[in-house]
Amino acid sequence: MAGSTEANEGDFFIRLKAQPRQPIEQVMDRVRHEVETQVPGLEIELDQLMEDMIGDLTSVPEPIEIKLYSDDPEVLQGVAVKTAAAISKIPGVVDVKNGINPAGDALEIHVDRDRAALEGVDPAMVTGLLSAQLSGVVATQVQNSYKMIDVRVWVPEPLRTNVYQVERLMLRAPDGHLFPLRRIATLRSVNGQPEINRDNLKRMVAVTARISGRDMGSTLRAVQKVMASVTLPVGGYYELGGLYQQQQAAFKGLVQVFLAAVALVFLLLLALYERFRIALVVMLMPLLSLASIMIGLWLTGIEINISAMMGMTMIVGIVTEVAIFYFSEWCSLDPGLDRQMALITAGKNRLRPIAMTTLAAILILLPLALAWGEGAQMQQPLAVAIISGMMVQLPLVLVVMPLLFYVLTSHRFELKRKPHP
Repeated sequence: MAGSTEANEGDFFIRLKAQPRQPIEQVMDRVRHEVETQVPGLEIELDQLMEDMIGDLTSVPEPIEIKLYSDDPEVLQGVAVKTAAAISKIPGVVDVKNGINPAGDALEIHVDRDRAALEGVDPAMVTGLLSAQLSGVVATQVQNSYKMIDVRVWVPEPLRTNVYQVERLMLRAPDGHLFPLRRIATLRSVNGQPEINRDNLKRMVAVTARISGRDMGSTLRAVQKVMASVTLPVGGYYELGGLYQQQQAAFKGLVQVFLAAVALVFLLLLALYERFRIALVVMLMPLLSLASIMIGLWLTGIEINISAMMGMTMIVGIVTEVAIFYFSEWCSLDPGLDRQMALITAGKNRLRPIAMTTLAAILILLPLALAWGEGAQMQQPLAVAIISGMMVQLPLVLVVMPLLFYVLTSHRFELKRKPHP
């Protein structure tokens, strides 16, 4: 399916065949290579539908965005072209755009104030007169069904199609006499005038690119290294924006949420068991599972992003919940049991429930972790993080935690266990 967005731009929406087929990243790379080799001069940008929709909502769909700032427009455009050429040589960087978007041709009209004064007009009056002739004036409205349609009055089109005709447009002075525009102004045609973009009232050009077959962290480090060798104009500077900037801000918030979750869970354990050592032993289990999450993300080649951080935060609650179930079972045993035997018995009693719930959760998340189905790749880091943490919760809760509890507590240290009925 195709759609037109601008006069010289368009979108193609392509639905891929069902599995088995090549991964979507490889398909995009092949399409990009074929277009670049067989259709020279055509600039394309490939992205997935959900990423494009989210990017349109956030106004920064590109993972790499280098914002260049300078007050000199000509120098700024030159730096943008050099920057785009420099980062295009970085492995994994594709779909590089220099950020210079031609807005079309323009006609500049420079009014000579002295000559205009001799005719009895000023530049503001000339602007109004030209606007009425070139853009028209809404004289009245005509009702069509339930809508009102403007009636615009302007000069005939044959009198305003080119510079030669525009400079001969007749203007009327306040005293009523007519004079041609060329008598008081000079006209100059400007070809390929670029769009003017500003960020915080500062003139800016955004060089953008996408990433293929490489993680964002290493790519942005390479971009920063390249930008260190780019000569910026006096008073000019650059900032990294796009998804990288958003993720940096989101990471700070997620780190605060993660630390707050750990602190709240630790306070809950202190209130539940009233023993610092038990709270410490239980809290160590989700923290140890974070190492398994890092290994799982590394083995699957997934970078740490917002989705993975959400999975880490969820693991804190999941592993802590299982640890609480273990100690609840231990507290319900006969107080006459030996401390070591009580820890082993609690593990035996909780082995099947913990194993079944862990296995069921892993099987449920497995399709997302394998990126099966449409849109599954966006949630793949979350699923991989949770599965990696849950794969070690069984040995951590049933083996490591009782062992640490046994070592850190003395023989006289006992929880108040309910009498065996």
